[in-house]
Amino acid sequence: MEDSAGRTPGTRVTARLRELRFDAGSLSLNLIATVGRRPASPVERLDGVERLRSWCAGVGLLLRGEDATPQTVESLHALRAAAHDITTAVLHGRPAQPGAVELVNRRAQTEPPAPRLSLTASGVHVDGRCAHLSADALQSLIARDLIALLGDPDRCSRLRECDSEICRMIYLDIGRGWPRRWCSMQRCGNSAKAARHRRRKAGALGGPEERSA
Repeated sequence: MEDSAGRTPGTRVTARLRELRFDAGSLSLNLIATVGRRPASPVERLDGVERLRSWCAGVGLLLRGEDATPQTVESLHALRAAAHDITTAVLHGRPAQPGAVELVNRRAQTEPPAPRLSLTASGVHVDGRCAHLSADALQSLIARDLIALLGDPDRCSRLRECDSEICRMIYLDIGRGWPRRWCSMQRCGNSAKAARHRRRKAGALGGPEERSA
């Protein structure tokens, strides 16, 4: 059943749900995380030029002013879709779409700026990732990050998909203990615990009548 806006119940888009996420564990995974609530009710978080600038700032990159355009946003959407297809294929043991692999390889071909060291009053500073990037260089960094991630057996083995059916965010589990079930304990983890508590409470309130129904 849908409401008048065409949304299914329980898919209200809050300000928090539209927040950009920078906790996925890598540059390419942070791009994938610009869509929330996969696959139930996808929420677009990278929906314009201002969001593009905010995302670049959040991952520590600067985009050239002339490249902060709707066309760059569209190109990143295409790269994101390919990256998502490939990572979910790896997670679920299925073949990736050939077109997705070809697109990532093609975007990786642009040579990104070489990293540089700068002298500062307190020592040295690595500023290669802070250079103003062209749209092609930005996408090359993202594509190369994904390739490096999937090519590292240890990091690749730490890829996870959030247990929440309305999240499914892909992230790197870098903890040393038990594997993480949720993208964030503060978000999906707490929500899952609260839902279990509500179910237990509802069952307890049902009493004998509920058990005999």
